[in-house]
Amino acid sequence: MSAAEGQERILFLTGRLAEKSLRRTLGAMAAPPFEWEVRELGLSVAALMTADMIGRRLADAPGFDRIVVPGRCRGDLDPVARQLGVPVVRGPEELVDLPKFFGRAAEARDLSRYEARLFVEIIDAPQLSVEVIGQRARELAAQGADVIDLGCLPATPFPHLEEAVAHVKSLGFAVSVDSLETDELLRGGKAGADFLLSLKEDTLWIADEVAATPILIPTEAGDLASLERAMALLDHKGRRYLADPILDPIHFGFTDSIARYHALRAAHPDAGIMMGIGNVTELTHADTMGMNALLFGIVSELHIDAVLVVQVSEHARSVVREADAARRIMFAAREEGALPKDVSGVLMALHEKKPFVHDVDEIAELAAAVRDPNFRVMAAPDGMHVFNRDGHRVATDPFAFWPELGLEHDAAHAFYLGVELARAQIGWQLGKRYVQDEALRWGAALPPSAESLLEPKAPGATLAHGRRKRSS
Repeated sequence: MSAAEGQERILFLTGRLAEKSLRRTLGAMAAPPFEWEVRELGLSVAALMTADMIGRRLADAPGFDRIVVPGRCRGDLDPVARQLGVPVVRGPEELVDLPKFFGRAAEARDLSRYEARLFVEIIDAPQLSVEVIGQRARELAAQGADVIDLGCLPATPFPHLEEAVAHVKSLGFAVSVDSLETDELLRGGKAGADFLLSLKEDTLWIADEVAATPILIPTEAGDLASLERAMALLDHKGRRYLADPILDPIHFGFTDSIARYHALRAAHPDAGIMMGIGNVTELTHADTMGMNALLFGIVSELHIDAVLVVQVSEHARSVVREADAARRIMFAAREEGALPKDVSGVLMALHEKKPFVHDVDEIAELAAAVRDPNFRVMAAPDGMHVFNRDGHRVATDPFAFWPELGLEHDAAHAFYLGVELARAQIGWQLGKRYVQDEALRWGAALPPSAESLLEPKAPGATLAHGRRKRSS
């Protein structure tokens, strides 16, 4: 940026991965009290910068009043400052805190846009009434679903299929019918379903009978050639479709299936592609939030158009909210050319980037200044701190405080402190931020009614179409 007369000029040093994010952050700051320039110092990760490296790679800094380096930059900066004749200071450790470093409020990130549509399955639909199907459709749409998928069952009649399709569409939702039975797919398509899951090379005739967009799958597991032949036939007819190579469970072809998605996108850069993630989220007993973050990172890199989500197992009860959050976060990071960090904390349910607001010495200083009987509760790396005018106590077990608090005859106060210490202990154990009188924040693991870090279907949310031509 050009310098304005009388304004401080600051040179920001960074690494290649953070350069775009740094420029975006500085450019978004409202009326910064300085002019700035960013210089990438020839390394990938800004946190690996050292004072010696700056001295070797930065010959001079003419016209600058100050140089700001990454907060994690190691080494003594004073010799570098003498060499360059300019003060050299460390900025914040995290880029997201840069506005605060200069006395500005942090910018709210735009999470209204996304690229991948979410198909969310209502399982066992034949066994549910039309009214229950409609209610579940409303619930799933509120969590982030773009398309309501009616999951059929093998050898199970679905006499009210047409009525269910019509009812869900009357509620304003797009509908897909998910079956391997050609009769059900044909009935669903004729009833007005928007998508049909799933057609194979030998059942493509169904697409000639209905207007619904077909989802294509391989004839046999892992048979990418049959999928590509089906795609070619529909391309020749000018029909839209989504192609799904099928994501396999871990230890049953997972890595190979990821490779198939990559190969399909490389060979067909303009084709519509779907990925169903239930084989991973449902069949892996681990927290699903990290799975969704990683899977949607792949979805974002490959510009996958649609993701089929299943929410069946109890351990996967929040996957729709998580998927909705993940697609927005990944889209925002990709559009900025940035890493998917510091965009939103909604996918960090168990841990926090900076869990402890104060260090041990700061808490001791606060405790020494207290002159009233009210208890303060804080968490720090060494445990929980409880203090008032009568003393400062530290422990890692809430029960250890009880003999010292003198609350045997004050049930209301004892109950309140018990709740706060339970929260503080959870925060200390997991590395989550605890603030007295505030509930712990669990991100997308809780519905928006309980916590609103991110509104899954915020008004004005938009499907952001990519720059490529799409087959769907």
